[in-house]
Amino acid sequence: MRSCSFFIFQFFCFTAFALQETFHYKPLPSLREQARIQDAWLKQRISRIPSLLQTHGVDAWLMSQREHAEDTIWKSLKNATDYDAHRRTVLLFHTNQSSLEGRPNPLKWVDNTGQVWAELLQVLENYNPSRIAINIDQDIAFAGGLHVGESSAMSLALGQKWVERMVNVPMLGIEYVSTKVPGQLEYYRDMQDIVWLMMEEGFSHSTIRPGVTTTKDLEWWFREKMLTVNVTTWNHPRISVLTEESFPGWSGTDNIIEEGDLLHIDWGITAMGMNTDTQHLAYVLRDGETDAPDSLKEGLAKANRMQDIHLGIMRAGMTGNEVLRKCLAQMQAEGIQGQIYSHPIGDWGHDAGAVVGPYISTDDRHGQKYLTTSSRRLYKFSNLCPSSGRIDHIA
Repeated sequence: MRSCSFFIFQFFCFTAFALQETFHYKPLPSLREQARIQDAWLKQRISRIPSLLQTHGVDAWLMSQREHAEDTIWKSLKNATDYDAHRRTVLLFHTNQSSLEGRPNPLKWVDNTGQVWAELLQVLENYNPSRIAINIDQDIAFAGGLHVGESSAMSLALGQKWVERMVNVPMLGIEYVSTKVPGQLEYYRDMQDIVWLMMEEGFSHSTIRPGVTTTKDLEWWFREKMLTVNVTTWNHPRISVLTEESFPGWSGTDNIIEEGDLLHIDWGITAMGMNTDTQHLAYVLRDGETDAPDSLKEGLAKANRMQDIHLGIMRAGMTGNEVLRKCLAQMQAEGIQGQIYSHPIGDWGHDAGAVVGPYISTDDRHGQKYLTTSSRRLYKFSNLCPSSGRIDHIA
């Protein structure tokens, strides 16, 4: 048994793992059906781009990429059966006005030759956009994916006239990536159900033998199990036996799991172009125990209250800093010590949009939007071992 000191009870809840005989996973659609659904979502998302351009005062949005050198946002614009870009792929989104009214949106060229630039030049001359957004932001990955080589090639081919009309509009990419369509939420719930059930199975005696199984064994059990339910991951599962030294547990440890241990996992699954991000704790029951210690359950109740505070305060239009300040003020009023560090999820496990915590950000441009998805992360400080005289962390 490891000494009780600086523990963390992280995120939503914990499992006092015990025996459970069977685990029944709800299957996601077939891969073929998933692709059909994803492409329907993509069509809805892309249909919003002309209005986004108008909102941000630009006439066109130009992207150029090559195979293995894609713009970051390509991942949010490609069909479900596409992986890399083909050859040089150039996209020109427009406001569906003037000479481009009724034309495909985006206009798309796939070519290894210089002909793509000649055709693009002709379109620009006819359309005559005053402001052309390109993805060159220095701070936001979702708005800074134009590779230096492509930027040079594009500038050389199009000439100074059009280069002077190119502008950096980072919120354009952020709003496109962060805004989902309603149909995605149903499958997000199904994915999260898979996550919870897999943790129930992973943190059970059907998987773990105290004194034998290691945290690394368990990490690779999760990787193998994901394949059996037709999901993958964007983030290798990191599992830790939580101690003062291993806090906060994001790097994982390599320990033999023993009775009385508190285990932490940080992981997410990927399916249907979406990603989850979950942290969870499991308490390993000692011989003769039938439930987790009261100190853990008391900490959980306070952490659940933090979740209620967080969800009760966040509203569309609020920035991450605004949400954080209000949450911390309410926590202080209720005598709750803890930390919040929530972030968007979606096309990426760490998606575009408003980040809440853990500290007041110097870049607070990103407001909460409708139809966005987030991983709500937090922890609460609790005294798990009064005799130690230490304040321990429970989240």
